[in-house]
Amino acid sequence: MKRNWEILILVAAYCQLILIMFILPVFSFPEYSLISNTLSQLGAQNTPNAWIMNFTFLSLGIGSIISGWRYFEGFAFQRLFLILFGISLTLAAFLNHAPVNTLTQYNIHEDGWHSYFIFTAGMTFVILTVSSTFITEDRTDRQLATAAGVSVILLSVLMSEVPTMAGIWQRLFFIISFGWMIYIFKASDL
Repeated sequence: MKRNWEILILVAAYCQLILIMFILPVFSFPEYSLISNTLSQLGAQNTPNAWIMNFTFLSLGIGSIISGWRYFEGFAFQRLFLILFGISLTLAAFLNHAPVNTLTQYNIHEDGWHSYFIFTAGMTFVILTVSSTFITEDRTDRQLATAAGVSVILLSVLMSEVPTMAGIWQRLFFIISFGWMIYIFKASDL
């Protein structure tokens, strides 16, 4: 267990995510729905306790880079996309989504940037998973990387095609993405 502290950063952020995604809605606003509203909307502009969700995005972005850096040692392409993923998620934490309540004032440009960075986080994650299949020797690890990438693509499509369940799709998206990262980065400890 040569690098426990590095993976523990991501594990802590993941545990924070799991708790926040299900508990924070109770302390957000009455219109928020776990089923139809996304995590981005928990961290939306002018939303009660939004800083908690945004801090979680920040923790996940930075934690991913720190915990994955050594895993991708010698693989510049994967490190580049790990950094792009982490930075995209971090920037999404600072540039917030539009509030669910349409009567609340918000900055439309900030909402646009948030959408852009959430999109780039998803795309760079897919590229990271697909490219990881080429560097891992274990067949199961390759299959899990492929499954994680395909799942994120399918869940993203479901978010746009079945928006009434966008909250469920995005929660699954995050659980699968960071679950895969923890699994694969932790495997290098063994």
